[in-house]
Amino acid sequence: MNKNTKLLLFTGSYATAEESGVQVFAFDGAAGGTLERLDTAEGITNPTFVNVDPSGLKLYAIGEKPNGAGGKEGEVITFAIEPETGKLTELSRIPTMSAAGTAQATTCHINRDADHKHIVVCSYHGGTVGLLALDEAGLPVALTDTAVHTGHSVRPGQDKPHPHSAIFSPDETFLFVSDLGLDLIRSYRIHEETGKFEVIGDTKLHEGAGPRHFVFHPDGKSAYVINELDSSVTSFKYDADTGALQTAYTISTLPDDYPADKNGCAEIAFSKDGKYLYGSNRGHDSIVVYAVNPETAELTVVQHESTRGGHPRHFTVTPDGAYLIVANRDGNNLVVFSLDAASGLLNFTGNTAELSKPVCVRPAAFLQ
Repeated sequence: MNKNTKLLLFTGSYATAEESGVQVFAFDGAAGGTLERLDTAEGITNPTFVNVDPSGLKLYAIGEKPNGAGGKEGEVITFAIEPETGKLTELSRIPTMSAAGTAQATTCHINRDADHKHIVVCSYHGGTVGLLALDEAGLPVALTDTAVHTGHSVRPGQDKPHPHSAIFSPDETFLFVSDLGLDLIRSYRIHEETGKFEVIGDTKLHEGAGPRHFVFHPDGKSAYVINELDSSVTSFKYDADTGALQTAYTISTLPDDYPADKNGCAEIAFSKDGKYLYGSNRGHDSIVVYAVNPETAELTVVQHESTRGGHPRHFTVTPDGAYLIVANRDGNNLVVFSLDAASGLLNFTGNTAELSKPVCVRPAAFLQ
């Protein structure tokens, strides 16, 4: 990390509106990976996922609100970030997908394109994906389209669609939505003139996989999805011209002696150089480390490292690639590991921070 930058961590969590659902920490890598809480934001119910725009000094958080008829709907809350102090100031709130009657259209994931034109949210319970337009100030102004998924798969809990994440391709030509309920990854384009989704195609996973989060290799030639329901990672070769994914390998996230039915996976992320891939196990409560062959997209297990807390819902690798920070939902903590660039191995630093039910942790570097 450049000594003229300041690294902040932004967390989302399960929380009532009276609790500190969003928190800001200063992270000091030079001091061995220490955490200092700088600010909190209340007034949001279940801000479980956040997205950071460091250049625009904004934080976007999802939240939920009642629809007045016994159901729940999603919303996006935008904050201004003061990088020196970490202070958050709420700028706007806008609803996302509506829910009829007692239905739920709450969201579980939020993403944003690099050109600051769009925000994309996924509704796990509603089976939908929402597209919101951003104005020139970077504020969401309108829901411009909703993609509705239909169908089911084979496992309990797969009786309907469950979109769980939406990830842009490296050049942002395509958007890939992992649907846990349908065992597929659906690809879209965003039509710039109409502000609508255009379906490109589906990539099927094996039955009962439950694809959750998805990531591209830094070289843009392969992609990887972590499968929540059967504790595996599936890799793909990627064609950037057509957006096509060609299935390559599937590998377990667990040691051979740990039963998959006692585990569920969550987050997936690369080391900075793309040599190693990391995934979280909830149940085994570990981070699995794989060595990556970028030519074939084959993975080889290197390590299973305890997360020092229950239910590692999310984690992040710092921009300099030196640390990995885990959000343990049931451990009520953030846990810091050093990341050895040569071996990919994780080592517990002893640094932690307590907070209630963290679900997401996002880093952002700011120039000082």
